[in-house]
Amino acid sequence: MKTVRYLAVISTVLLALLLSNTGTTAMQHGWTVYVNAGQWDRRNTVVSFQYDRKNFPWDPTGSRAYLQDLKGTRIPLQFDPTTAWFVLRDLKAGQTDTFLLKHDSGKSPRDAQGVELARVQNRLEIKIRGHEVFSFVAEPASLPSPDIKPVFLRGGYIHPVFTPKGKIVTDDYPSDHHHHHGIWFAWTKTEFEGKHPDFWNVGDGTGRVDFEKVGTTWSGPIYAGFTSFQKYVALTGEAPKTVLNEEWDVRVYNVGSEKEPYFVFDITATQENVSTSPLILEEYRYGGMGVRGNREWKDKSKVSFLTSEGKTRADGNATPARWCHIGGTVDGQLVGIAVLDHPSNFRAPVPVRIHPDDPYFNYAPSQLGRFQIDPGKKFVLRYRYVVSDGPPDPKLLERLWNDYANPPEVHVGAM
Repeated sequence: MKTVRYLAVISTVLLALLLSNTGTTAMQHGWTVYVNAGQWDRRNTVVSFQYDRKNFPWDPTGSRAYLQDLKGTRIPLQFDPTTAWFVLRDLKAGQTDTFLLKHDSGKSPRDAQGVELARVQNRLEIKIRGHEVFSFVAEPASLPSPDIKPVFLRGGYIHPVFTPKGKIVTDDYPSDHHHHHGIWFAWTKTEFEGKHPDFWNVGDGTGRVDFEKVGTTWSGPIYAGFTSFQKYVALTGEAPKTVLNEEWDVRVYNVGSEKEPYFVFDITATQENVSTSPLILEEYRYGGMGVRGNREWKDKSKVSFLTSEGKTRADGNATPARWCHIGGTVDGQLVGIAVLDHPSNFRAPVPVRIHPDDPYFNYAPSQLGRFQIDPGKKFVLRYRYVVSDGPPDPKLLERLWNDYANPPEVHVGAM
């Protein structure tokens, strides 16, 4: 194993010397990135590594940095303030790949913005190579129907979500549940200061979730995304009181291919109790992250559910799942969306609430009993979403879950 590593390093040094006159300026101090697949095959896998800006002779966040493999193939890189990101196209289990960290002189064109975010009125719209992925509804606009009560107006959720072929897999303000909104977060049965605000069933008037603002936004060759901020407001006291501040970090990745088309995006939701009292989450069958499926799926013959444990709508409710898929026909074509539960989540693998009649499900940690978010404490939930055309593909979802839960090992060293 050591001999293989030494040969890889020697090959890297030789390649660096050969490329020194190709018009590409290397960093003042050469760096090599080693990626180990671990025990799983990797294909179109999002990979990241931490970096220290003090070690860079140029500002990486606005740079023309990229990776180059030992065959000379260029791999786009994207930097945020602490982390570099790229897509590992193919690496078999147990293997290690080696990359040079390179930097253009400034004369070469930048890598194309593979994933782009644009602000359109009250929405953030994200596209991959020109294909719509989803819209994030920021500030509430107007209700879609005059018969819906104003109390149901909400922002801070994702809808519509598209498949690579342009079919919509989510719904908003469905007639049977006006408080369902594509992909959204809310808590249901709670206790706060002796009262019981419900942030999910907002028609009761005891609680609500208010969109506050959009924070940072990104576009780039590897991912586009944004942060957003919401407030959970209890309406059970003498005056409205903010209980939780919630921040979403949302990232859409430039993965998939023409041969294997799918969209992948992550939501990390961080909720902080900003009050002086605990928010108690009572044992209950639903509450948390929710997905409302396309309205055609109200017809139960057109929709199906599948979990990582092989459960369906018939036997999957209240069972733990690493991933859960909802899908069915839209305009006569099979489509679907799966949600992958990160193993770091509270009580993972978390049981799912699969509704017996309506096309929605959610991960519900409250099914396993009472818990609470104390004042000043943060509660973090992480989910990955996979959207595709066709029937559910358990092998693909297993592979993507392993990428999410057990990412490849990355080591960065000086040459």
